[in-house]
Amino acid sequence: MPFGTVAAFWAVSFLFVVTPGADWAYAISAGLRHRSVVPAVAGLLTGHVAATVVVAAGVGALVAGSPVVLTVLTVVGSVYLVWLGLGMFRHPSVPQAGVDHAEGGWARQALKGAGISGLNPKVFLLFLALLPQFTNPHNSWPVAGQIVALGLVHVASCAVIYTGVGAGARVVLRARPTAARTVSRFSGAAMMLIGVVLLMEQVLHWKS
Repeated sequence: MPFGTVAAFWAVSFLFVVTPGADWAYAISAGLRHRSVVPAVAGLLTGHVAATVVVAAGVGALVAGSPVVLTVLTVVGSVYLVWLGLGMFRHPSVPQAGVDHAEGGWARQALKGAGISGLNPKVFLLFLALLPQFTNPHNSWPVAGQIVALGLVHVASCAVIYTGVGAGARVVLRARPTAARTVSRFSGAAMMLIGVVLLMEQVLHWKS
């Protein structure tokens, strides 16, 4: 693929990645709650990879063209975000030396991350709208291969930013339990707000 195309996509993708959202909230929570943010970030990345594969396979266009399927996806994802956000708000994370609130271990942390990003319809629709625009049917690579390659560029940016956000939150707030509790509650509230906004968008859409 032409370097210019990849660079242009990366610039647009990077702006999306550095914009705080549900992924950031979960990364911050993982940084405060666990010894390592790797499992949580790995889960978030898995969700983005899944969205890339869906779009590359052409399934994305079918889902986006089906109001019922898209609505179900949005509702499920929104309720999941609200549920996780409520848990973070009610039980804010405070880092403690030598303590890892595993909550089921690394697999569960990764599964939560995959659910947050994989069930986020905004991620899916962004990929559906963005990735195809940077492909060229006349390129030596097949379109599906181009989409996967660009998706991996996006995932690489996510890996760096989310790891930095999670690790940074732990380092900065380790000795500030009150601030850590406040940030954790704020992250939970933000996650709930995102879920509620997504639900309201669906309600307004079906009423119009």
